[in-house]
Amino acid sequence: MISEALKRTILAELKLTDCDLEDATLASEVPGWDSLSHVRILTAVEETFGVRFRGLEVLRLKNVGELQALLDRKLSAQR
Repeated sequence: MISEALKRTILAELKLTDCDLEDATLASEVPGWDSLSHVRILTAVEETFGVRFRGLEVLRLKNVGELQALLDRKLSAQR
């Protein structure tokens, strides 16, 4: 399940007021989510949550649910 905080971060970067983000949602299914905005979204997530993603981790992401799972792992490792 996508957290409200992650959803707000993604929507803010895309300048969207709302979009239904599910675990299986692909970037191509979200209005305005292209390769350039993808980089901005990942940077915003890193800044918002105080985590750092490695290039290979990001390349393996297939959908929003996998981004949430990666973020959850990063946050758990900080505790």
